[in-house]
Amino acid sequence: MTYAARYQQKNKALSALSVAGVALTLGLAGCSNSEQADTTANADGTAEGQNIELLNVSYDVARDFYKDYNPLFVEHYKAENPNDTILIKQSHGGSSKQALSVANGLQADVATMNQGSDIELLEKKGLVESDWESKFPDNAVPFTSTIVFLVRKDNPKGINDWEDLTKDGLEIVMANPKVTGNGRYAFLGAYGYGLHAFNNEEAPAKKYVKDMLKNVKVYENGGRAATTTFVQRGIGDVLVTFENEANLAATDFGAGKVDIVYPKYSIKSESPVAIVKSVTDKKGTTNAAKAYLDYLWSEPAQQLAADLYLRPSVKSVLDKNGDKLPPVETFRPNDAFGSWDEIMSTYFSDGGVFDQLAINAPQ
Repeated sequence: MTYAARYQQKNKALSALSVAGVALTLGLAGCSNSEQADTTANADGTAEGQNIELLNVSYDVARDFYKDYNPLFVEHYKAENPNDTILIKQSHGGSSKQALSVANGLQADVATMNQGSDIELLEKKGLVESDWESKFPDNAVPFTSTIVFLVRKDNPKGINDWEDLTKDGLEIVMANPKVTGNGRYAFLGAYGYGLHAFNNEEAPAKKYVKDMLKNVKVYENGGRAATTTFVQRGIGDVLVTFENEANLAATDFGAGKVDIVYPKYSIKSESPVAIVKSVTDKKGTTNAAKAYLDYLWSEPAQQLAADLYLRPSVKSVLDKNGDKLPPVETFRPNDAFGSWDEIMSTYFSDGGVFDQLAINAPQ
């Protein structure tokens, strides 16, 4: 019997849940400063080249992509600027924690996040240009992902779709929706499934989400930490996470121990990028930062994304990789829940919908 059918048998209506509070509690990371790009000169005074250092502040599970992307970009950049020396530094953590760190002074040249609200925060602070979405193709989203389930080998708990996450005795591991994009997409994916299953009726959708969250054993502070807890520490029956993170676990450090389950209907996660113009203008690295982000749409970078189970925004590359990235019916969170400002205020502020529905909600 499906969860929807079980719910209808209960014949109990949920009272409307109030939404209170607008302040999202986020952790702070340390700040650092970078020096300006140095230009050396020949004896006759002509420019010889620049020593350029870029800091990419990014979300937790993107570390594997950018670890391989950076050498690709450096090789490309050096071919076009043979006199320049360029060094790329990385910072990774929960997406919103990272955005707040930049807002509070971390000298990022580029921000590569996993939800629009994190770039919008930097825009509101005057660090990113207001038209940042138009600076790059696809609304500045080079690749996307979706939420899937990582289960123990041979799926002993019989997890096939969202409705199975409410089974009695099931233990779920997921990232904390209060501070991570991974966790927010997981929560919104569950909520979107509930609306889809119950014809957009809020009460049964909320009842479904509440029943699912009762089974959450661990809320981790980042997507990679959640994977480590599930795969390496052996906690939980199912990990709710991004498709690329699940595939990394299934093919690498969890090989032979876990399987991936694709729900029939899930959320599309978008990973927007932007130049932190206030920093790059000061450092003299704006052109290099733009080149760094532009190259994300190159065929080598898009294929790298596909190789790491991210869904390329360039359709020709996505189509070539259909064997590893199967079609999934997805919805955009903004279509279902409004703008990111509305989503953050309604669902993830202190006292918001997540806090109301979650048992022992993380603070």
